[in-house]
Amino acid sequence: ALAACQSMSPSMTPVPAKVADGGLADPSGMTLYTFAKDVSGSGKSECNGPCANLWPPFLAGANAQASGNWTLIKRDDGKMQWAYKGKPLYTYSKDTKPGDKSGHNYNSVWFWATE
Repeated sequence: ALAACQSMSPSMTPVPAKVADGGLADPSGMTLYTFAKDVSGSGKSECNGPCANLWPPFLAGANAQASGNWTLIKRDDGKMQWAYKGKPLYTYSKDTKPGDKSGHNYNSVWFWATE
């Protein structure tokens, strides 16, 4: 999938994440998660403050643009965060290396983001 992103024509917007093992990962290969308390399509994250320390939001760069299933939401702190199919995305601070999925099913509200 990464090679496909690198070969895109300049007119195509590259996706902010990649598919790894059937789920989504950030450009560094760290697993991305969704939070069951986030309402799909609401444009809001329910994970702020201490929650965001444990579950860092998958932040978007200053020039990020929504495309297809990829959208942007504005966090309570004003930063922009990526969402996939309307669900904000996060990493898990206790995942230590690319491919770790130790946050999956955490407290039955955090789940590995899949396509």
